[in-house]
Amino acid sequence: MLCTHRYLISGRVQGVGFRWATVDLARRLHVTGTVENLATGQVLVIASGSTAILTKFQAGLAHVNPWARVTAIEMTELPPRHFTDFHVNI
Repeated sequence: MLCTHRYLISGRVQGVGFRWATVDLARRLHVTGTVENLATGQVLVIASGSTAILTKFQAGLAHVNPWARVTAIEMTELPPRHFTDFHVNI
């Protein structure tokens, strides 16, 4: 069953390659969606996949990049969305 989650990630997550590492993680797990920097200094991720895969994906976000320091991940469930791939919104 397809699920879509919104992740709001706080910490030192901008200017360290966090978005590109997130793309790599998502593609390895076959997660689709988007990632983007916010003006607040946070990163917003919208991800679609199975519940089990999204659980692995969320766990991976905390350690996706050795230069980042994730201090919080807020997850919200969204209505299912179909994406064709996983990419960075600029």
